[in-house]
Amino acid sequence: MSKKLTPIVAFTVLQVAGVSLCSAEESPLPNADYGVSTIWQLGGIGGWDYLALEPSGARLFVSRGDRVDVIDTSSGRRAGIIPNTAGVHGIAFAPELKRGYTSNGRAATVTAFEIDTLHVIQESPVAGKKPDAILYEPRLQHVFTANGATNDIDVLDPMTLQVLASIMLPGPPEFMATDAAGTVFVNIETEAAKIVAIDAKSLKIKATWAVPGCSNPTGLAIDAANHRLFSVCENQVMAVTDSVSGKQVARVTIGDGPDAAVFDRDLGFVFSSNGADGTLTVIHQETPDQYRVIATVQTQKSARTMALDPATHRIFLSAARLGGTPPPTPDQPHPRPAIVPDTFVILVAEPK
Repeated sequence: MSKKLTPIVAFTVLQVAGVSLCSAEESPLPNADYGVSTIWQLGGIGGWDYLALEPSGARLFVSRGDRVDVIDTSSGRRAGIIPNTAGVHGIAFAPELKRGYTSNGRAATVTAFEIDTLHVIQESPVAGKKPDAILYEPRLQHVFTANGATNDIDVLDPMTLQVLASIMLPGPPEFMATDAAGTVFVNIETEAAKIVAIDAKSLKIKATWAVPGCSNPTGLAIDAANHRLFSVCENQVMAVTDSVSGKQVARVTIGDGPDAAVFDRDLGFVFSSNGADGTLTVIHQETPDQYRVIATVQTQKSARTMALDPATHRIFLSAARLGGTPPPTPDQPHPRPAIVPDTFVILVAEPK
């Protein structure tokens, strides 16, 4: 299925305290040649969170609550499963070790599996509670889990899954990113947003930076070559931070309900997937300090998480039809809407 792009109708750049603020209010922009080309009907029950594309690009790993579905990216069909991952959120890969890892939030564990065969090697507990984002740092070869209920990060040995260190944070962690040179960055999801930089060798925090104009950041992407971090924020802003100095260099208006961000180095595009309004914001990096919205691509409401294939420039987004929202409870003060069974899909957006 192909959908027309909705053009961004305006663009202006303001200078406030040396930071470029980009919004969509004054002059028209040309459309980017990007759109949803295919929808894979996967169905089934259960929620979802992160998507992860294996390094070869051949398979997409999709968290589905109690399992990870593995999808062949040439056919859109299920090619395998990683079972018994209770409350799974994220998937990370260590290509040189031929291993992958899942963060299992309800079980408070990490599962290690063989990338090629999907064979589960072991499942081991973390020290914190509700591990969410998971990341493999290749330079020092550590696995990092961001534990949402204990406001900390656990660092694991990738072969034994032994917890090597726990790092306390100034708030609940969200997405993580690495420059592959020994630093791990994590968004802190608070009203007064922060980014924490962690030294992967000492396993200690080396910097904590404020993120002005950003509330409750979730998705985090990195342009390692130009030392730029991209945080997508609840107040419909993408904040751009210098990953060396911690200085904010730009803010860009994005869609409603952002959750994930990815950076396409070859195209110079930053993407924000916005689940509340069902859009994908496409932002062009004019220079490391200047950004402009190129297009708003209509996707589907609830399509909040995504993965990028840097070889083909395809974006994979997960979504489903949503039903009513259950009443709040002490355990779930902000419940999510119910998911209509058998409506789960993967949207494929790509250049035309």
